[in-house]
Amino acid sequence: FLRAPGNSRPKMIASGGSGFDTAWTDVLSKELKGRTVGISVHQYTIAGTTWEGKGKDLGFKEDEWISTLANTLKMDQLIKDHVAVLDKHDPEKKIGLMIDEWGTWYDEAGARSALFQQNSLRDALVAALNFHIFHAHAERVPMTTIAQMVNVLQAMILTDKEKMVLTPTYYTFQMYVPFQDARSLPLAIKDNTSYTMGATTIPGVSASASLAKDGKVYLALVNTDPHKAVDVAVDVAGAKVNAAAGKVLTSAAMDAHNTFQNPQVIKPAAFSARAAGGKLSIKVPAKAVMVVALEE
Repeated sequence: FLRAPGNSRPKMIASGGSGFDTAWTDVLSKELKGRTVGISVHQYTIAGTTWEGKGKDLGFKEDEWISTLANTLKMDQLIKDHVAVLDKHDPEKKIGLMIDEWGTWYDEAGARSALFQQNSLRDALVAALNFHIFHAHAERVPMTTIAQMVNVLQAMILTDKEKMVLTPTYYTFQMYVPFQDARSLPLAIKDNTSYTMGATTIPGVSASASLAKDGKVYLALVNTDPHKAVDVAVDVAGAKVNAAAGKVLTSAAMDAHNTFQNPQVIKPAAFSARAAGGKLSIKVPAKAVMVVALEE
């Protein structure tokens, strides 16, 4: 029923399931034939343990900081579970896994709409951590879309009549633009730090690297620890890296956010580092997202 010119045919994506339940992925990948290029799956990140207590968007304590990041890191295993099913039924890899709803979802804040929530530095880290997971599975995950863009859930833009404010999530997307249409590069973190609170422990550093369309190698780093900066020694196989330059996003408060009254409380700052003694070391501030281009 959808009329489209022959050189612009629509691509069909099957509506799949949600979370770790792979039943729909199993059934669809066995039965799909023809033009379908993907199966969708949804996965939201909450701070709490139940949908009735998802956690606060602002004014949260450190236990909700770490629980949010720990919950979002589960995306990696979710993708592995669904991809294992796809690999069984689609070994030629014609069908992609489309993560077409992801992002944070907190308790209703009683604001302008039921799904409106503020967006803080914590959400910026959530976005970056998910980017890194998606990049690592680029062969099987050809498309991802954060659930909402304006005024709803983990939005990039908040509006109020003629006013508009850019969120930390917006700036994270902006910083990662070089990763679009780039080639994901293999990367390993040796002697990684860890961040622990109570019974929860997560990796201290998350990273992703790519060869971008401009010919440069880009390195993205996240420091999940809200208290301690970390020094990262950079070693690129087959190349001598002398410098790094880019942007870093961080703030003093875990829930730092922009408002219509104060729209630039948190935004990216310039960052650069040069090699010393033939070695390049990058100091990543506490609770920060960083994207830099590496220079030989």
